[in-house]
Amino acid sequence: MPHLTVRVLEPQLEGNEPALIAALTDAVVDVYGEWARDVAVIHLEGVPAGRWGLRGKPVDEAPPVIVFGIREAAFARPDSGEIIARLVRTVTDAAAGVLGAHLRDTVTVELVATPAGRTAIGGVIVDG
Repeated sequence: MPHLTVRVLEPQLEGNEPALIAALTDAVVDVYGEWARDVAVIHLEGVPAGRWGLRGKPVDEAPPVIVFGIREAAFARPDSGEIIARLVRTVTDAAAGVLGAHLRDTVTVELVATPAGRTAIGGVIVDG
């Protein structure tokens, strides 16, 4: 299951939640295929104004930070370089498309690999 957690300043996020969820889900589907729509999970975390700092000072606008949980096996595929690049590109484009194209070059996407057997749903380890 692809899991994305997006941290963004609350004023930038406010009112954009449905569009951002839809755009990020579509980005995941664009890479993985339509099957991923039913299992993609998007968490939006709004950071209150005054609690995001850059260069030692609070800011009114900041690029989003996206943490993308991905299965470790994706990095072992022969086409992993292409898949990872597409994921990063489509997720970045989705966030910038909703929050502002001027942020595109500063969006951070962190891929966090989860080894097989390290995810559980409903108290049961999910294999694969």
